[in-house]
Amino acid sequence: MARRSLAAVLLLAAAGAGAAPAEFPGLETFLERMVREHGFDRDRLAALFAGVRLEQRILDAIARPAEARPWRDYRPIFVNEARIEEGARFWAANRGLLGEVEARYGVDPAVVVAILGVETRYGRHRGGYRVLDALSTLAFAWPPRAAFFRRELEQFLLLARETGIDPAAVTGSYAGAMGPPQFIPSSYRRYAVDFDGDGDRDLWSLPDALGSIGNYLARHGWRRGGPVAMPVRVTGDFASLLDPDLHLARSAGALRRAGVEPLGAVDDDEPAALILLAGEAQPVLVFTNFRVITRYNRSPLYAMAVHELAEAVRGRLQRQARR
Repeated sequence: MARRSLAAVLLLAAAGAGAAPAEFPGLETFLERMVREHGFDRDRLAALFAGVRLEQRILDAIARPAEARPWRDYRPIFVNEARIEEGARFWAANRGLLGEVEARYGVDPAVVVAILGVETRYGRHRGGYRVLDALSTLAFAWPPRAAFFRRELEQFLLLARETGIDPAAVTGSYAGAMGPPQFIPSSYRRYAVDFDGDGDRDLWSLPDALGSIGNYLARHGWRRGGPVAMPVRVTGDFASLLDPDLHLARSAGALRRAGVEPLGAVDDDEPAALILLAGEAQPVLVFTNFRVITRYNRSPLYAMAVHELAEAVRGRLQRQARR
């Protein structure tokens, strides 16, 4: 069945009766740890989880992420006419707020807009999965990253207790990300900010959402005014120059001397990496701010989509201003 109840398992765990069934390995241990380490009430925790379902559609979705596609197929999903035009309208409508975010955190507003555009179509598509179902499904039925999602489930329960949100009512992505900026629970707890000053860190509030994106990027090392990525002209074999893990161990000048000519203005001492996007024949030069975007989503395809959408939205807004 696509949906299987955890209720019986959790009630048994709450009563301390026996071990959890083999199809839910680690469930009882997780419950015990939440009670022991964080002081959750066992009965209330069991009551909360009584309605949780393991969702096959979530397992299907995580098994075929968009980031597994080649760049030529990935790019049009996010860098297209509709998203560019919507981004320009969003920026124009929120210019003052985005300016405040830039002033506080030093982050390019085009990138803030593009992240929101890639993540949720500027806040309109936030995901229709219950976060509790998504995190529980992946924590107990997705072995490749079960440990990660158990930590996120733990963080979600702590977040709900701290903020007073109803953990059974929150919806988000199939991976448990929430709000217009799609923060996973640990990022919500660590990086969300109360940008509008109302006393709550509320990712469903647009000022808090935009401020939180700015804070996240700044905390991960965003360089005000720094480059993100640019095309290059390469002389000879470049395979030995590739840096797929984005160590940025070379400078733009060192790469230029090795035969990599940036097709744009960049200081020779700028830390840089040469990467090859999936399915592409020509490499791209990327910099510190590109790596910062990959802290939001580890895929270089994601970071490049954000960069290209940001530049397209900026260009559209500038052209509209000249009319």
